[in-house]
Amino acid sequence: MNNEELLAFFMNPEVYPDKPARVDLVQTHISWVFIGDQIVYKVKKPVDFGFLDFSTLEKRAYYVAEELRLNARFSPEVYLAVVPVSLVGGSLRLGDKSNIVEYALKMRRISEENMLYKRLDLVTPADMARVGAHVARLYAGIPSDERARAFGGLDTVATNVIENFDQTRKYIGGPLSQATFERIETWSRAFMDQQAALFERRLQEGCIKDCHGDLHLQHICMEEDKIFIFDCIEFNERFRFGDVAADVAFLAMDCDFNGRPELGEAFVTAYTRAAGDTTLPEILTFYKVYRAYVRAKVTSFLLDDEGLEPRVRQEAFARAKRYYDLAEGYCSE
Repeated sequence: MNNEELLAFFMNPEVYPDKPARVDLVQTHISWVFIGDQIVYKVKKPVDFGFLDFSTLEKRAYYVAEELRLNARFSPEVYLAVVPVSLVGGSLRLGDKSNIVEYALKMRRISEENMLYKRLDLVTPADMARVGAHVARLYAGIPSDERARAFGGLDTVATNVIENFDQTRKYIGGPLSQATFERIETWSRAFMDQQAALFERRLQEGCIKDCHGDLHLQHICMEEDKIFIFDCIEFNERFRFGDVAADVAFLAMDCDFNGRPELGEAFVTAYTRAAGDTTLPEILTFYKVYRAYVRAKVTSFLLDDEGLEPRVRQEAFARAKRYYDLAEGYCSE
């Protein structure tokens, strides 16, 4: 079986139990997402990028199961099952276990139009306060166990922060100026040096958990009285385990980046109150700097593609610069 055969199979509405009227395909660099009328199937691509490895069937089986387990903590109504795909008599079959050649994650389709990033102009501070209280309730149910706490020490935090600077020096003179780089690096290192006791206190207070890891506006949907959070990081524990403040800061930073800081403020206030997290305000800016810088870094990586269209390159350059500038701005707060 090759990728073309797999894609042709999943694009055929007749192979699905619910027989959708049509199937649409959305691709990312790591997944194929097949969208039916009510149900979505997600298949991991056989890729290895170092920070994630889906190159074998065994690894894809493990990470599909992890994606189901981890995301069901946030939206059990959305994440339904792992479904095998078998090759029988030269034909692929969905749900058959006799000769498994692939695995798919089965999900309930949620409304794209109700994603927060899609309806940001309509979102109110009251909406974001609901999100804040909801996230606090979810995280209250996630333990800060020994495995999680192993990622919460200042040495691990420093490794992640310094790695970002090491990986972005090559963009100085591009979207990142020398002055901006030095300002953010100096501020971040100074904060870690001066606030070691704060990091240790949050570790001892149980703030280090198996979090979402990618909590921003594109991963939250509000449907009437429901809030769905989805697409947490399953492929790399280092990107997911950490201080809950890092997740809170990510969503708040995304609101700032999109010109709606009042939404971020409402979210943080509601989360802090509902969680009773008294030290979060002391560390929030540090993690907003970190999250903005990570987004700048990832956007900058696009500039390494020599085949990038000029328009796309220009947009990526401008977007990366905005993130770098946002991170620097936080350093003055």
